Amino acid sequence: MGEATHHEIVIKRQLEAVAEVRRFIRLTLGRWGMEDYNPCLVASELVTNAIRYASTDDDEVTVRLGLLGDGALWLEVQDSSSEIPRIVDVALTSGSGRGLFVVEQFTRYWGVRPLDDRGGKVVFAVLNP
Repeated sequence: MGEATHHEIVIKRQLEAVAEVRRFIRLTLGRWGMEDYNPCLVASELVTNAIRYASTDDDEVTVRLGLLGDGALWLEVQDSSSEIPRIVDVALTSGSGRGLFVVEQFTRYWGVRPLDDRGGKVVFAVLNP
């Protein structure tokens, strides 16, 4: 990331851990004097995807937060799956499948960085201050 200020949490691959990530974000952003609603929403979507699609049940998911020079928030979610996430069309009646659409709507930009040497990937998002 390259920022001077950053924090990280590592969670187990369990859907209950999404709430733990939201608490981590609220605490961190509270210290930084930043609003947490959009970051919690984006992180929830990215972490849920990482948990659902990680390679094995004992995989861990790493979440990192950092501040960029212009005050924007940098969010990373790292998992062991090499599958690249993408936005998909879903039926209006579908109960899931809109996560990356939500991420795209609430971020300045987002993307994926494969981790060639270790396998896996990092999905990152930048949120305006």
